[in-house]
Amino acid sequence: MSDYQITLKSVYSCPAAEIPKEVKLPENWTLSWHQLETLKAIRNPNIDVIFNSAITSDGKSLAALLETLQTNCCAVALYPTNELARDQETQIKRYIEQFQPEHQPRVVRLSGSELEIYAEHEKLRKSAAIASRTGQAEILLTNPDILHHLHRGAYLSSEDSPDKLWGRIDKDFNLFIFDEFHVFVAPQIASVINTLLLIRHTNRRKKFVFLSATPDEQLISRLETAGFRCQSIDPLKAGKYRFPDRPAEIEQLKTDSWRQILRESTLTFISLEPTSKASETWLKDSANLILTHFKNNPGSKGAIILNSIAAVKRLTPFFRELFAPHGLVVGENTGLSGKTEKERSLSSDLVLGTSTIDVGVDFKINLLIFESADAGNFIQRLGRLGRHDGCDRNGEFIQFKNFTAIALTPNFLVERLFAGDTATLESSGIYDRPFFYQQIRENYRQINNFEGYYSRWGAVQSVQICWELGHRTIKQQYASSQKAFQEAAQKVFKTSLGKVAGNIKQWGKEWQERSGNKTGNPIVEDASSFRGSSPLQCGICDLTDSHEADKFKTYDLPGILSNLEIEPMTEFAFMRMLNETSERLGQPIAKGRFKHCLAFLKLRSYREERLNWKFTYSGNLEENAAAWKVQVLTGIEVVQPENYWIGEINKRLKKQALVCYVLRYPVAEVRSRLQLPVHFQIYPICDRYSIHDATAPYSIAFGQSALLVDTLAHWLKSKGDEVWIA
Repeated sequence: MSDYQITLKSVYSCPAAEIPKEVKLPENWTLSWHQLETLKAIRNPNIDVIFNSAITSDGKSLAALLETLQTNCCAVALYPTNELARDQETQIKRYIEQFQPEHQPRVVRLSGSELEIYAEHEKLRKSAAIASRTGQAEILLTNPDILHHLHRGAYLSSEDSPDKLWGRIDKDFNLFIFDEFHVFVAPQIASVINTLLLIRHTNRRKKFVFLSATPDEQLISRLETAGFRCQSIDPLKAGKYRFPDRPAEIEQLKTDSWRQILRESTLTFISLEPTSKASETWLKDSANLILTHFKNNPGSKGAIILNSIAAVKRLTPFFRELFAPHGLVVGENTGLSGKTEKERSLSSDLVLGTSTIDVGVDFKINLLIFESADAGNFIQRLGRLGRHDGCDRNGEFIQFKNFTAIALTPNFLVERLFAGDTATLESSGIYDRPFFYQQIRENYRQINNFEGYYSRWGAVQSVQICWELGHRTIKQQYASSQKAFQEAAQKVFKTSLGKVAGNIKQWGKEWQERSGNKTGNPIVEDASSFRGSSPLQCGICDLTDSHEADKFKTYDLPGILSNLEIEPMTEFAFMRMLNETSERLGQPIAKGRFKHCLAFLKLRSYREERLNWKFTYSGNLEENAAAWKVQVLTGIEVVQPENYWIGEINKRLKKQALVCYVLRYPVAEVRSRLQLPVHFQIYPICDRYSIHDATAPYSIAFGQSALLVDTLAHWLKSKGDEVWIA
């Protein structure tokens, strides 16, 4: 099939009609319509929650933070990745220099590893470290995970009052900003709803701002059900964007102070077979064409965004070798890249990366090559291009001449968009972005939103929060808050907290009877976590990373089995190497993430081809699959004949108590029928009766993924030929 090329029009954003006199801006600055509307909403005492859905690159972050640059308003800004938090820290400090606010707000960034290192250096407990760091900030940049943990008592001892941390933090900070919130799914959204309910019913009213080009309607409706007064600020619906294609129209918009936020771009669709290495093969075959683009357009900067870490790791040295003789620098940015490499990659001529760079990081590029997994992912990655006129290089501003995107696309999508009677696009066509995005949403793969999670699992955290509010140290103080929280949670999650509390106790009883332990409740632990536990996480000493302090990482066992060439090592040897490296460099290395690792391994290289493997269970899985419920299993192992070290892993793995959901269908069928995201953690598993089957007849999901499958399993459960709900 031929490749197709279209042109996407530029996007201009409407200026605010009139800036109030009390709003102080740098000289020659103005605000976009949505930025002023967001500021007004933050100042409006009748609004609790603001949803800003401005198009990518239209200054949503400034809209949310503007009040902190005008008044003594203190804000917590929450980012889904540490890379985005680092990027925003630089930008916010630049805003402070430009706005010169009289109060000069202090900016503190806090991640899990930074918290651990700070606590260790100052010889503080983590709770004291959090209190210290948050007390030094008017603008706190962190992640929703830490906000979740401190509102669930994760950093406290059993003797502490549950409100020891959140009681002060929720009072000191007036504004909570959730950036790029669309990357989260039901468990994280449910966690945030619970946190907002806790803040609302234990403190005076606070302001919450959600920034996302695609706001979650589930979140809005549930917050409104709980009594939050919400306002949506949508410039597209309000007619505050223009998509000009005539020079005269562009000139008029500039005269009227409309701001260009995305540049006109060409987008070429490369039609590929939907196989695991199709994109990687095309990139290698087309590498000289990519190099030619850089040679013909001096000063260009580009990004290649792929779905697979292993593919990026294999391609990076390939492109480095090709580009180096021409004085061009190639960087990488993935979940397995070290901090130093990630930071350096942002200034490379060409960066190869995964989802770590497609979430909000403000790239100055004019070439984008990307693959995608679904409609939202496609639109998100395309939004990295055309955000800037040029880039700074050695103190000189380089103007980009053109903006080029290449989408490495499954052939079925290209056919739907361009071929046949239902085609909605024409090659060489010119389109505005809202129309084009709609065609992608209607024709590309849609993924499940797990709507059933809220009523089935969201209230587990609500029950625990209610119990905490009844703690002997704060019971009297929060008696009315506890009652109000309970009523709101039951409305939001459409369930009885009494019923959920009964389930929690039953799960605990079953676990204790099965394990012989007097405490513990693994299912509740997963339902209470923000992103889920990682029972298959391993400690990695990455010998391929040239930066010594960055060699120590974590990675999940399934990815290791498929893509990495490794050598086993003991936990003692791993920690000794880490400590020796830290002492030699005089640089602290966070150790907490390795506390519960399944195994410790040396990463030697990345496989050229994925190795097959599957989980296995020593008993009969039929009974487990027939239960149609989340369970805790032990005795699970890995089958991978080519792997000489798997026996050592299996000794530990089979003792692990794993929260899981077993389905009597192969993985490919489950993924398709349940519309699961591309990286959803569900794997093939066989039992002693099917171990020699060419395709494992069962699927298994672990941890939080098991809870998500539980909300969808009725799609698969059937009686005879009739589908029925469990």
